[in-house]
Amino acid sequence: MNIEEVREYCLSLRNTFECFPFDEVNLVFKVENKMFLLLPLDAEEPYVAVKCGTDYVEELRERYTAVEPAYHFNKKYWNSIYLDRDMEGEELKRWILHSYREVIAKLPKKIREMYDDEH
Repeated sequence: MNIEEVREYCLSLRNTFECFPFDEVNLVFKVENKMFLLLPLDAEEPYVAVKCGTDYVEELRERYTAVEPAYHFNKKYWNSIYLDRDMEGEELKRWILHSYREVIAKLPKKIREMYDDEH
């Protein structure tokens, strides 16, 4: 996947919006005003930072050279996934959706229930 494909996929998820809360180069995708993905537009090697369940963080880092601890994020929960390495596009979409769901899982029950049928 390239940057535009990542952007299109993120925006296809319900109630997702994009913004630049930190600066003009770090594009952030949020659901219910909570960040689930960061996409630095100025990175030499394109990548995304995604939230990950603690059961999968280390496993992904060991399985793919594309996955590294996310810079400036809590490494217990966040991974960087490099777009031009060894993770296929469908697998990347899976982890973007996982990040989206991780954020939704922390929301109040009444809000979570609106997303029960999401993908």
